[in-house]
Amino acid sequence: MVSLNPVRILKHEAEEEKAETARLSSFVGAVAIGDLVKSTLGPKGMDKILVSQGRGEGQVEITNDGATILKAIGVDNPAAKILVDMSRVQDDEVGDGTTSVTVLAAELLREAEKLIDQKIHPQIIIAGWRKAAQIGRNALNGASSDNSANESKFHEDLLNIARTTLSSKILSQHKEYFAKLAVSAVLRLKGSGNLSAIQIIKKTGGTLEDSFLDEGFLLDKKPGLHQPKRVENARILIANTPMDTDKIKIFGSRVRVDSMAKIAELELAEKEKMRDKVNKILKHNINVFINRQLIYNYPEQLFADAGVMAIEHADFDGIERLALVTGGEIVSTFDHPELAKLGKCDVIEQVMIGEDTLLRFGGVALGEACTVIIRGATQQILDEAERSLHDALCVLAATVRESRIVYGGGCSEMLMACAIQAEAAKTPGKESVAMEAFARALQMLPTIIADNAGYDSAQLISELRACHSQGSCTMGLNMEAGKIGCMKELGITESFVVKRQVLLSAAEAAEMILRVDNIIKAAPRKRVQDRGHC
Repeated sequence: MVSLNPVRILKHEAEEEKAETARLSSFVGAVAIGDLVKSTLGPKGMDKILVSQGRGEGQVEITNDGATILKAIGVDNPAAKILVDMSRVQDDEVGDGTTSVTVLAAELLREAEKLIDQKIHPQIIIAGWRKAAQIGRNALNGASSDNSANESKFHEDLLNIARTTLSSKILSQHKEYFAKLAVSAVLRLKGSGNLSAIQIIKKTGGTLEDSFLDEGFLLDKKPGLHQPKRVENARILIANTPMDTDKIKIFGSRVRVDSMAKIAELELAEKEKMRDKVNKILKHNINVFINRQLIYNYPEQLFADAGVMAIEHADFDGIERLALVTGGEIVSTFDHPELAKLGKCDVIEQVMIGEDTLLRFGGVALGEACTVIIRGATQQILDEAERSLHDALCVLAATVRESRIVYGGGCSEMLMACAIQAEAAKTPGKESVAMEAFARALQMLPTIIADNAGYDSAQLISELRACHSQGSCTMGLNMEAGKIGCMKELGITESFVVKRQVLLSAAEAAEMILRVDNIIKAAPRKRVQDRGHC
């Protein structure tokens, strides 16, 4: 006799959601993430306050950067986690468009939910989306322009891209100043796109407009006591080695002595050991020694006697970048001076920024190296200004590599949406419905930008759609005036790479979530008594 009870194959505490329940759970999570960040979209977007719990309890962060917001929130929903990861990849890949890509993916899934309610199969929706994404990409390719052959026009394009990127950030009030600063820094890279050569230092005090670009490498450290404060034709040894063995440190063992004289002998042996190490370092024929770890008093005194500038506790990021820009290598052993590659620069000197003294490395081997010093009233302003500037630098570096540009202000999204709708009208079958849904999702981006500014989005979007249907392919939203305008004349320009990445990443993530028809949560591992012997 066969039992008709359902057979449970999962462990007792494991959970399973099937078919419509699983799909609905995915849609709800993804749409909630989109709704969370969509109010930050566009030049009139709002900011979020993030308050830390746990180890950094009480720390406050104010930002409108999509990737930063999503990184800070803990999500349990699997579909929401996919969107969080996607925004992080967008940030790593091109630096900007993190909010746009999340909102577009969420809007695609909102449209997919309506189609599934109409009993259209997910695979048909995906097939339509794929066609729509390809049409959108072709339309974007056709609308892009490349001015890299004309240096003055390309420079103006870069400035416009920087202004457009910064207009939705905290630096929007000073976008002209920071756009020039960012373009100058990126053009120094001479097309290499190596953003490690651009260092950003934050110093509280002053205003954002007191920020500046320094053509050299700055290190927020001071030389040791009685050591040279300025060194010309510097030969720099960059190391990661302990320089603190002038005191007895024998951990996990006991040393028994029968008199204080024996302790003095041990300390003397430690000092001799340190003297030998310093002598090995000095044999490298250097006049500057920079160590990632601490340098204690005795070795510092030995370096001072030898007339060598010694800098301690340069954090790992600092010495990695220092090795890159001075052409040196980080060493840990000093037995073979002939194998060590020293860093070189023309001059090392102290400079004052606000109330702090920093070391400036001028004439470094990597000529494109530079430092941006950001000033501001509070730490929160400095952190947000750094994120904004980092986004602009990433986008500009991507544009130098792939020099095509497209127009912003919702122009590109409406252009792609109109192209997809025109093609959907010629496509037979249910796929055309999915293509129209894709076009509606794209149109939601300019709609949200207008809503966030407090304008009548229905009126503006209908006017914008009419303009594009009549062939005015450079029209977009002028958020300063609250009406539509020509993006070419207004100079609202975006990088082609960013727009393409937003389109493709959002379509792929939404497709992945739409394919789900089952969510299985593993049973938690049970804690058992540890029977091991200590």
